[in-house]
Amino acid sequence: MFVVGNTKMNETDKDELKPHFDFDFSKSKPNRFAEKYNKMARRVGLAPDVADEFPTEDSVNEALRDYIRITRTENSEISTR
Repeated sequence: MFVVGNTKMNETDKDELKPHFDFDFSKSKPNRFAEKYNKMARRVGLAPDVADEFPTEDSVNEALRDYIRITRTENSEISTR
């Protein structure tokens, strides 16, 4: 037995869709925000050997931010000499 919200459920109830849920997908509409989101997001592919080193999207972003910070610091030191 487990609790979802205030409802106690048996293990057999966990993965079954209740009969009173009747989804009518003929009335569904396209996501009106999808095009705007796709324009805002920039996706890049990683080579498999590189992807193996990064378990999450956040770890890739953190490594790239560190790289940018380091290279900007080195470039500013070079240009001021």
